[in-house]
Amino acid sequence: MVTVAVDAGGADLGPREVAAGAERAAAQGIGVLLFGPAREIGPVGAGVEVIDAPLSIAKTPDPAAAVRRHPDSSIVQAAAAVAAGRAQALVSGGSTGAALAAALFNIKRDRGIYRPALALPVPRPGERPVLLLDVGANVNCRPEHLVQFAHMGAAFAEAVLAVERPRVALLSNGEEPAKGTPELVEAHARLAGEAGAGLNFAGNIEGMSLVASLADVVVMDGFTGNVALKAIEGASARTLQALDDLAARSLRARVGRWLMAPALGALRRAADPEASGGAYMLGLRQLGVVAHGRFTRVGFARAIEVAARGVEEEVVARTREALRSAGALRPTPGYADDADAPKGAAAKSSAGGIELSGSPGAPGPSGAAATVLLP
Repeated sequence: MVTVAVDAGGADLGPREVAAGAERAAAQGIGVLLFGPAREIGPVGAGVEVIDAPLSIAKTPDPAAAVRRHPDSSIVQAAAAVAAGRAQALVSGGSTGAALAAALFNIKRDRGIYRPALALPVPRPGERPVLLLDVGANVNCRPEHLVQFAHMGAAFAEAVLAVERPRVALLSNGEEPAKGTPELVEAHARLAGEAGAGLNFAGNIEGMSLVASLADVVVMDGFTGNVALKAIEGASARTLQALDDLAARSLRARVGRWLMAPALGALRRAADPEASGGAYMLGLRQLGVVAHGRFTRVGFARAIEVAARGVEEEVVARTREALRSAGALRPTPGYADDADAPKGAAAKSSAGGIELSGSPGAPGPSGAAATVLLP
């Protein structure tokens, strides 16, 4: 039985809601170690073990420093449980910054990985979601980082999202191989060559095609990814609000909304961000999932279920093998980014290349990276 360590601190609806999600996941045969305030969590069902950890660092402005300073916090204890082998995956209901910092200090990057990436399945009603990475962990990326993200995303999409031979694309400002920053142009050349061995590489796509049916995995640096997600979220929310406003302007419009209610309801359910389980920390020695703090028990249960499935499908080992086959693993242990865990004052800005100074409580290191809701 797969066991998942779950941090109950920082969730908007409180630790009890996370516990309810853990109970739903445990009913599916998943073991859960739940770290949080036992008094607030209360009694739990079979398959869930509560470890009293009342301190949460989800709202700290400096996650890396807080992780070093508070080893007794719920997220650090959960990550340490994974590192010690008591659990095989990590799920956090708090901020992504704290989860990334705790994971880098404890679980650490997988061998041969330059930088972990934050991946998010974006719903596409009527078809499978598209996996975007990186969506906020690494502000700047070199070509070799983007190459690794492509393999990480493909392995995850195949193993967890059940996409056979996922189409992998780079996000750029044009479809031509020579379009984009020098890093993107170089990454394209590598993925089109030997470094793309085993990948179904689809080349470049533009921003307007992010949620089209041109790719199953789209790779970008974390700055671009975070901005793209917020743009999608804002446009989607505004469109939905505009439809509601128009539907209230006349009797004919209200009747039309009533007639369309079943279809619109199905569309909203298909686009529900809780269905994906949250954002995924790829490139670690074990899988990590960051559920959005606003999730209900349904979303937290889904996050735990997907984390367990990633363990069962051996996502980490499959990613490592794909990178090895393509010759895309980090070449030497002495590489500049090779610190297994951040140390000292540099931890905030260079913890394995991860930007950790995000908004407290936010689902992404630089903002609402996992709040996307497509209409």
